[in-house]
Amino acid sequence: MEKILPDYKKIYQDIIVKKYPYKRNKCETILKKENLSVWDIINLNDILFGIGNRETCNFNQKHRSYSKPDILEILDYQQKNSLNNTQLANRFKLSRNTIAKWRKIYLLSN
Repeated sequence: MEKILPDYKKIYQDIIVKKYPYKRNKCETILKKENLSVWDIINLNDILFGIGNRETCNFNQKHRSYSKPDILEILDYQQKNSLNNTQLANRFKLSRNTIAKWRKIYLLSN
């Protein structure tokens, strides 16, 4: 069964038009992309809504999910920027254990 993903591009365009038209310029380069990655969605969310309080961030983090291409993009970011697991975890607001698990699964299987 194929997963049906939400059209994040349309969702964020509607949010910008209705609530944040003055932030359109900041979001334009991301919304011009044909497909939005998880990283793009996180960036759009930060641009539009700002960084919330600690409780909100923790709640939102518990409800994120990442596909294999997204995970590989994050691990590639780690290699390109010579980051250790702790630095990468802080950058993407993830657990160090999650990063270690992903590295074990995806980098050893390649």
